[in-house]
Formats: sequence, structure tokens, C-alpha cells
Amino acid sequence: MSLEHYISGYVDGEGCFNVSFSRRAKMKTGWEVKPSFSVSQNEDRSQVLKIMQKYFNCCTLRRDYHDKTLKLETRQLNNLTEKIIPHFLKYPLLSNKKRDFALFAKVCQIMASKKHTKKKGLVRIVDLAFQMNSSGRRKYSKEEILNSL
Repeated sequence: MSLEHYISGYVDGEGCFNVSFSRRAKMKTGWEVKPSFSVSQNEDRSQVLKIMQKYFNCCTLRRDYHDKTLKLETRQLNNLTEKIIPHFLKYPLLSNKKRDFALFAKVCQIMASKKHTKKKGLVRIVDLAFQMNSSGRRKYSKEEILNSL
């Protein structure tokens, strides 16, 4: 098995593709879109996160005090579009997480084309994001975001 396939398999089990939203008065739409890729692991098994950090040549490692793990994460759009997404297109996920990844990739594509700064693009992103990670919690509801536009 190659390192690339190992990473995809590991992320399939322990990784997350997420899109969150924050109110930002300075943004044209009043909302900031924050895509992120992360992988969590117990700190005593952090070597695999360090291998991934070196492989992707991006991402930060930080402690997540909420669940007492170490988290590898990047939110930088250029890292997502130039390093993370191309990897998973070439070495696809095998679980249902591949659906979240496909939605995540669409969100990043919309953002890379700057369409998220207009209402129509943001509405599309909200629709895609709320199809992802159905078991997760969100600070704002879909309706709350859309009704504020």
C-alpha cells in the first residue's frame, strides 16, 4: 500500500471536511464562509499527523481541548484547492465520507471563483454545506443564514 492510499484511508476514518459560517459585518454578504480539512488523533499517536503534515506541506497541528486530541488542520483556501482536494481526487475515499468531500470540493471551487461574495453564490454554498456532516452541530441554522441575506 502506498503512503497516498494510507493517508486517504486514515482520513476516511478520522478526518473531516467541514464548512462553517460566521457573522461578519465587514463581508459583503454579512457572512464569512470557512471551509476546513482536519484529522484528529490521540496525542500519543501523533506521528501519523506529522507524516500527513509533511506530505501535504501545509496544515497546522494544535491541541483540541474539547476532545483531548491533537488535530491537523488547514482552512487556507489555496491549501485546500491546490493540495488537499487534488490528493483526494487522485486517491479517493471509500466510505460515505466521499459524498461530504465532493460537496466540500464544490464549495471550495465556488470560493476560488469568488462567487461566495455575492448572495447567489453564498446561497449555493449554504445549500451544499448543510448537506454535509449531518450528524454535526452548527451554530447557525440554514434558515437563519438564508433569511439574513
